[in-house]
Amino acid sequence: MRRLTAPLVRCALLLGLLLTSVSCGEPGKDKVTIMVPWSGTEFRAFYAVVKEFERDHPDIDVEPQVTRALTQQLDAAVAADAKPDLAVLPSVGAIAKYREERDLLRLDVDTDGYVQPFRGLGMNGKNVYAVPVKADVKSLIWYDARSTARPAQSWTALRSGSYSWCLGLESGPTSGWPGADWIADILLSDAGTGTYTAWASGAGAWDEGPVEDAWTAWGNLVAGSLEDASTLNFRDAGRSMTAKGCSLGHGALSAMPFASDQVRDDRYTYVPSSRDALEVSADFVGKFTRNRSADAFIRYLASTEAQRTWVNEPGFALSADRRVTEYDNTTQGRIAGILRSSRYTLCFGAADAMDPDVSAAFYRAVLDYANGKKPMPLLAALNRVQKELGYASPQSPPPPKPLCATPIPR
Repeated sequence: MRRLTAPLVRCALLLGLLLTSVSCGEPGKDKVTIMVPWSGTEFRAFYAVVKEFERDHPDIDVEPQVTRALTQQLDAAVAADAKPDLAVLPSVGAIAKYREERDLLRLDVDTDGYVQPFRGLGMNGKNVYAVPVKADVKSLIWYDARSTARPAQSWTALRSGSYSWCLGLESGPTSGWPGADWIADILLSDAGTGTYTAWASGAGAWDEGPVEDAWTAWGNLVAGSLEDASTLNFRDAGRSMTAKGCSLGHGALSAMPFASDQVRDDRYTYVPSSRDALEVSADFVGKFTRNRSADAFIRYLASTEAQRTWVNEPGFALSADRRVTEYDNTTQGRIAGILRSSRYTLCFGAADAMDPDVSAAFYRAVLDYANGKKPMPLLAALNRVQKELGYASPQSPPPPKPLCATPIPR
């Protein structure tokens, strides 16, 4: 009886946990479940890749399970022994957590074609535990070229200019992250990769030195845009630019509300926020069960063939595979070129690398600041959170995480 009912219980549990599950599979086929956070155009792009895989593997049925609260739902599934076969891991911190808890299984995937830092963060020695299937460049300043002069490529110069900034912080369970990324971007530019990496690794104080300076700089920069920012969706904030309500936006192309033709002709375009180091991110996929069909699917997701399909679907995905160089949208292709260029040092977003509890507190503090709370008590509270989680003091720092690297052309 247990053997007959266990798969049904597992399916029912996951369907109850998740907001959307495409199906529970077709009889007679191997089923691969994958938990994903994407919706709208992002999901449609991913599903186009799924359908290509299923055409080439008619004996395998891929079942995407869609949730807006991926971290919470994945934790619940792992705790209930109802793990999906595969899951998207949206941060470096999530990879570290599940690997340390021995929930992530080693992958038989060739990542040699991927550029650093994307390749190394899913590895432990020579073992691969997660592969980047969708990348982004976060350190971009967007503007309407018809009405706004090209902004300076420096936070110092931008702070001295008179700009109105598009700012929205609402993003469901992870609301606050756009401000956290922005603060980290300023710190990276002003203080350099060493200070940035130490802070993201838990060794930097929040309420003094470069971190306090970056927070203050961000607060001054967006002071005129904080009203209602905590309840304004991050994509809706960018729509204010198209309606002439603000002049500059910050973030990845995929976080902007632009249609493909609006960026194709450089109507809305960008400058990197620094000439030296830029924030990047990726959605990784990791394996949680020993389903052999899941091995075949994750190898396909990481393949150059699948990546070429994905980046030319809606959603403005970028690939960290250096062999993927042809993009239908030229602006998207230029941004993807940053990932292959030795001109910049690329660093994963600090909040993505932090302990998930620290990241959550960081996001909450950004929202509280936008709602009128003073910054210093918020930063002192973040210090306490970090200390309670057992991080070393700045005088005795932990080893830094390998968050930054410069792509090396081959």
